[in-house]
Amino acid sequence: MAIFYKHTLNTWAAILAQPIGLIAGQGRLPVLTAAGIRSTGQTVACVGLTGQHTPELPDNCDQFARAGIIRIGRWIRLLRRWGVDEAVMIGRVRKSKIYQPLRLIRQLPDWRAARLWYRVLRHDRRNTALLSAVADELERGGIKLIDSTKYITSHLAHEGTMTCLAPSTSQMSDIEFGWPICQQLSRLDIGQSIAVREGEVIAVEAMEGTDALIQRAGQLCPTGKWTLLKRANPNHDMRFDVPTVGPQTIKNLSLAGATCLAVETSKVILVDKPQLIQLADHARIPLIGLS
Repeated sequence: MAIFYKHTLNTWAAILAQPIGLIAGQGRLPVLTAAGIRSTGQTVACVGLTGQHTPELPDNCDQFARAGIIRIGRWIRLLRRWGVDEAVMIGRVRKSKIYQPLRLIRQLPDWRAARLWYRVLRHDRRNTALLSAVADELERGGIKLIDSTKYITSHLAHEGTMTCLAPSTSQMSDIEFGWPICQQLSRLDIGQSIAVREGEVIAVEAMEGTDALIQRAGQLCPTGKWTLLKRANPNHDMRFDVPTVGPQTIKNLSLAGATCLAVETSKVILVDKPQLIQLADHARIPLIGLS
């Protein structure tokens, strides 16, 4: 019994001594993830993507270094040097930057990234294909990507109305109308969000992102009173690109005249969830989670 107990303690000590890798893009999620990892007693070894991560991120990590967005080889070398086997990849990286003029000169891709872009992804560069290829390349280098929400489960949307104000009958009717449409668009890897009003789709998200969709919906529907729906691909790989709503999203919805927000339960991250819900209440925007 004593030998078994000692073996168990040694096993847990080895697990806790193993750092968890963090590949960090923009926004608060990398900081929240680092805090979640540390709350388990494990250390954080972070690769912050150059020009993307927030200034406070390095102070929330035990190991930290910067690397270019398309310098996958450097990601691997840093993480392996720190003894990382498993990593979380989280935070926004604008895909539109890939198509900017002189992108190759600015980003200086390494051979791993160049091979992915011009060979593996030659015929399909949608988000799912792109991120799956990155994950495969990391695994070839000895780094396994894990569920990006593992350490921030308290920030996932839950079932039912999360705000004090519940959706109206007409808003629920729009949600029921738009929910399967949003699912199909997400399944086709076009976008994760749509705007609807009175049984009509006002705007659809694509590469430009949710904030741009919200702005466009506000312009197309100046009288407001529209609903935003956000959900994941039915077979969404939770290792990356998990749909996200942040406090700024709520502010943008309010400015654009939206009056309701519906998100998928356990598949949409609500950044700083308690504060976000308070903000939605203040803006009188009902927030509901649906399966």
